[in-house]
Amino acid sequence: MENKGYGTTGAPPYPQPGAPPYPQSGTPPYPQPGAPSYPQPGAPPYPQPGAPPYPQSGAPPYPQSGAPPYPTSGNMDTGMASFPPPTEGSYQGTQDQGVEPSCPPIETMDQVPGYNNVGFEGVALPPPSYDEAIGQRPETEVFKSTGTISAEDAREAILEHARNKCCWGTGPAEKMTINDLVSSSAYHYTLETFAESRTTKWVSEPFNAGNVYVTGNPPGPWDIPANPPQMFKSSKIDMEVPNTASVKPCHRCQGIGSTRCGFCFGAGRRNCIRCGGSGRRSEFRDGTEQRVSCGCMGGQEICSSCNGRGRNDCHKCRGRGTLRWFIQLTVKWVNHVVSHVEQRSSLPNELVREVTGEMAFEETYPRVWPIATFPVREINERSKDFVTLHSTKFNMEKILMQRQRVQTVPVTQVLYSYKDKSREYFVFGLEHKVHAPDYPASCCCGCSIL
Repeated sequence: MENKGYGTTGAPPYPQPGAPPYPQSGTPPYPQPGAPSYPQPGAPPYPQPGAPPYPQSGAPPYPQSGAPPYPTSGNMDTGMASFPPPTEGSYQGTQDQGVEPSCPPIETMDQVPGYNNVGFEGVALPPPSYDEAIGQRPETEVFKSTGTISAEDAREAILEHARNKCCWGTGPAEKMTINDLVSSSAYHYTLETFAESRTTKWVSEPFNAGNVYVTGNPPGPWDIPANPPQMFKSSKIDMEVPNTASVKPCHRCQGIGSTRCGFCFGAGRRNCIRCGGSGRRSEFRDGTEQRVSCGCMGGQEICSSCNGRGRNDCHKCRGRGTLRWFIQLTVKWVNHVVSHVEQRSSLPNELVREVTGEMAFEETYPRVWPIATFPVREINERSKDFVTLHSTKFNMEKILMQRQRVQTVPVTQVLYSYKDKSREYFVFGLEHKVHAPDYPASCCCGCSIL
């Protein structure tokens, strides 16, 4: 018979003085007050005081003292690696191990009334209604005409043009015979829409100590006054929205003021560039190569980036550990310009846009009306198209002013003959610019000027 630990074979030992009496036969053992119940036959012995409770049925046994705790069900050893490598895009280290956030989580930023959708990129803000800026159509539209040039003016223009060309000769301009002048006008219509847009975003700057005061709710983004430096000229300004400032720990260095050096990875030393970290380098003596001591510190040298500290001042907070955050309002003024050239000559339209003409018509209003009575029908049509387009194109901008102009650019087609060959050139604009694509002169190298 197996010995159960009794003092006498087949009979239990007598209880010691002060111990509880034995339970009767056929009844379960009874625990004493404050003690755990006795284990049933076949059950494992009680755990010792201070030990963890028994594992449930089917669970693995307890780890031994000093062993690592149980792995979770997803990390049970199945013959594979216990910890799979991180997947692409997963977090693979602490921020001090090279992961430097460009901005803090948006949830950590203050909730500012009227600026709930502000992020770290500029958010466009729709302007308030300004339909009251649309006035009445002008009662009259007055247009001016332009003059013509003489043959002497046409010859002087081509002479001046030839003098300014390094490879052009003035002989043809002096000897040509001007046969006819065909005067016409090119009409250059422009519509300018000067509009303002506003965007907001969170920005930060190193906190230089002091107090940050918030005296109430901030003004709305379109309630902050801002005037353009010059009408019909694009520009931009940045300003801080009042009552939006707060001080927070730097998200890049976690408020420490420094970050691990990216050159030595925090060690303060780097492999010597002369010996490559071996501590010895090659040197030629008496025509033979010998390995000699490098003279560094066992293949290492002090990191020149951090001067051996292993850390550098955080460039975000400049070593202060805190940042002052506030909402920045960016106001942009943009002059949107669209133009059209209407003419009957073969002069390229791009050249007409580069010169000035007589101002036949000009008006400036918060909102202009299309031109309706200009003598050239195409100008009226383009004016209507452009004004309608600009009235709906800039929904996220506030139109401050519009200006439309019609310039009458004088264009003179000069028909001339030189060496029994008929040619032509154009004199255009108030500047008397010249376009002569077939001028009969030769450059200094002998090739023809076209």
